[in-house]
Amino acid sequence: MRQLAVATLIAATLCACSPSTPEPATTAKAPAAPAPNAQATAKPSENAAPAAPAKEIPEGECGDQSKLPADQRIANTARWTTASEQNNFGFDVFRGDSEKGEFTKLTKEPILGAGTSDETHKYEYRDDAIDPCREYWYYVEGITTSGAHEKFTPTFRAPPKRRAVGSAPAAAPATPAPASASS
Repeated sequence: MRQLAVATLIAATLCACSPSTPEPATTAKAPAAPAPNAQATAKPSENAAPAAPAKEIPEGECGDQSKLPADQRIANTARWTTASEQNNFGFDVFRGDSEKGEFTKLTKEPILGAGTSDETHKYEYRDDAIDPCREYWYYVEGITTSGAHEKFTPTFRAPPKRRAVGSAPAAAPATPAPASASS
């Protein structure tokens, strides 16, 4: 797995506030720490905007969304990018109810990697099997061509997308300005 870890992680983000329909481009992405042994250094972006003000979490239906058509479900989308990869077979995405809690593998089949490449590759996984009123935690695990598995990203949080109808208004935490990483 060390060979996959040589792949430089540029960013691992969760578009935690994006429902299944696109929002305006003003939604900031949260930065993530590099994967173990990754050769990336996080630094503040030169074009970093100030933190976005907290926005109110909208009211809506909570619970199971399985009866809704997939394009109408609210989802969490995990996105990550590699600057290069070595012997990378693919990735599995895991979800838990707490940062330290038990995690469940979401991907039935691995998301295929680029093998060995010096090119940048972008990946994503859309999780629409969520209760939009709950927070979730995610991480991505890398798989080498020899079958070794290693946690590739830090564990990251997806806050609730909705609050129950009739509940007190709550503000979503302000999203910090994005950071960039370079290799």
